[in-house]
Parts: sequence; structure tokens; C-alpha cells
Amino acid sequence: MRRLAIPLQGAQMLFVAFGALVLMPLLTGLDTSVALFTAGIGTLLFQLVTKRQVPIFLASSFAFIAPILYGVQTWGIPSTMGGIMAAGVVYVILGALVKVRGTDFIHRLLPPVVVGPVIIIIGLGLAPVAVNMALGKSGDGSLTLVSTNTALIISLASLCTTIAVAIFAKGMLKVMPILAGIVVGYGLSLAFGIVDFAVVAAASWIAVPKFVAPEFNWHAIAFMIPVAIAPAVEHIGDILAISNVTGKDFMKKPGLHRTLTGDGIATIAAAAFGGPPNTTYSEVTGAVTLTRNFDPRIMTWTAITAITLAFVGKLGALMQTIPVPVMGGIMCLLFGSIAAVGLNTLIRNHVDLSEPRNLSIVGVTLVFGIGGMAFGIGSFSLTGISLCGIVAITMNLLLPATKHHKQDLASH
Repeated sequence: MRRLAIPLQGAQMLFVAFGALVLMPLLTGLDTSVALFTAGIGTLLFQLVTKRQVPIFLASSFAFIAPILYGVQTWGIPSTMGGIMAAGVVYVILGALVKVRGTDFIHRLLPPVVVGPVIIIIGLGLAPVAVNMALGKSGDGSLTLVSTNTALIISLASLCTTIAVAIFAKGMLKVMPILAGIVVGYGLSLAFGIVDFAVVAAASWIAVPKFVAPEFNWHAIAFMIPVAIAPAVEHIGDILAISNVTGKDFMKKPGLHRTLTGDGIATIAAAAFGGPPNTTYSEVTGAVTLTRNFDPRIMTWTAITAITLAFVGKLGALMQTIPVPVMGGIMCLLFGSIAAVGLNTLIRNHVDLSEPRNLSIVGVTLVFGIGGMAFGIGSFSLTGISLCGIVAITMNLLLPATKHHKQDLASH
């Protein structure tokens, strides 16, 4: 019975992560079956690098939604995947630097005054896309896919369900707000008759996911590399969280250098197959907290379940039938939540915005990001999160440190 329990618990953990895992590829135009496959492969590689010591699951990273949307429109999916592989290499390099120099240099290179506004931009930069989709339009607002009145009813139901489950639900349901929002929104969409099952009928039960080989375009690589900043910092937060939950210090054993490297290799592998970049999933960490089951073997079975489901063609086709307003409603909360995390980064670390230095870094980063500033030389152009990350890091390194900033560095 015990042997059967671990695979079943693994499948349960995938159910917890499922809503967020498939939402990201649905928003960016990537294949959901490939995302399932690469989440499983990425988690297994992470376990290999970390010697299967950390009970954590890796899947689609929301921090990359805006860059992937821009990359796919500008260079296509293969070149975007090449850029994501380069971002994964940044993780591996960070892991090597942590091993050699410890964690202090990360705090110096990426202090809260840099990370906070970049995370805010990741959230707020996508606000128009979320609103357009909630209104039944395409992400850019150019096409009306569902009538506005119908779309509003569905998107608000999805949004309210997601919020209600996150706040009021108990037990395992509490860590599945996105999945709950999708289920309710999808149910309403069926009632309104806006779901088209033709693609499901045409799909076979067993099908190989539509893998995409990466191409290496230096424009896409230069654009995507700085995006790794925020997820790298998020990774550190997630490792601290799972350490607190389990009572084990994973920052020391297997070590932050191993977990960062594992995350990087998982992201490189995901992009090699045409899947979204991987990140540690806090939803699953929340489920681990509730179940108090810290056995890393459970995550092995979560990964195996994800890989198996990736080859169920009908499931991949079913995911494609989720109407735009369902995703738009959830995105209104999701992207706002990402921005709130950035704001909380500034507040929790007592970043003093009355200091001209801090105000300059945060102010310029926010306006460049929200305003759509672009710097270009010839055919090369930097914009969005990539530009914001580079600007924030450069300003932090160049502007003279204030007394408070020096004290903060000393405390690390």
C-alpha cells in the first residue's frame, strides 16, 4: 500500500500545479503538452543535480510570459527558445559564482532596490493583455473573440472564484485557486456555448507533443538574458521557503549553488524541446506544507505523471479549447499579484524611497518599463523587462552608495 501511496501523492501534486503549469503556455502560444513534458524532465534533472534532496517541483515560469510573447512575435518560437536556453545558462553561471564566492555577491548585484521594480514591471507590463482578454479580445486588442457582455460574465466569475478559493478555501483546495478559476470559467463557457470541441474530436488519444528545436539568434539571446534576474531571486526565496517548511537548510545542503544550477539545467532542457522555462513552484511548496510529507520521491512521481500526460493527445487538445475570457479573468489577479510581490520586496527590505539614489533607480525603471522605452543600435533593440533589468543593475552599480545602502550591504 505504501508503494502505491507515493505515486498517488505525486499525481496529486501535479493536480495542484496543473492550472498554473498549462496557463503559461496557453498565454504565450506554446504547446501545453510540451510544457507538461518539460516540467517533468526539468524536475527530474533538478533532482539529479541536487541528489534528490529537495521536495520541490519545477514548471512554467510566469516571469517569462511578457518576454516570450514579445520574442515569439518578433523572432518566432525557435529563436525565443534559444534565448531561454541562454537565460538558463545565466542560472548555471550564478550557481558557479555562488559556489566560489558565496551568496553575498547576489545581494550586492541584485539588492531589493533593483529586484523590486523589475518584478513590478513583469506584472504591470502585462496589464493591458489581461484586460483585453478579460473583455473577450485577443491579447493586443485587435480582434474580438467573444462578445464583451458574455466575456465579462465569464472573466469576472473566473477572477472571483480564484480570489475566493485563495482566501476562503481550506486544505488542498486552498493551493489550487488558478485551477478552480479555470474550472468555473470553463463551466460557464460551456453554458454560453462558446467552447469549440472540434480540435478535441480531431486529436488522437496518444500523440507525441509538438516539440520545437531552438535556433540561436543573438538579438533574442541578448533580449532574454536579463530576464533571468527576477526568477533567480524568486528561486532563492522558494528554497528558503521549502527549507523553513521542512526544517532542513537546503541553502547549505545540497547548497544554493546546486539548486540554482539544477534550475538552470531544467530551463535549458525545457527550451531544447520548445517548452517554457522552468521555475520552482510555490503552489507545490504550499501543498507540501499542508500534507507535511517531505519525501522528494513524491516529486519524482509528479514528474513521471507529467511526462505521461504529455503524450495524451486529447488532453493537450482540450487545453486549447479554454476560451480567452477564462484566462483573462485569472490574469487580472495573477499579474497584479506579481506586481504586488515586487512592491512587497521594497517594503519588506525597508527600501527608503526618500533617498534620491533609491528613488532614481525605482522611478526610472518603472517609467522605462511601463512606458515602453526602447534603446537600439542598428538592428538591435532592448525594451521591456530586459532593458529595465540592465538599467536598474547599471544604476545601482554606478550611483554612489548612501549610508543606508552601505549598512544594508554590511548586514549581508
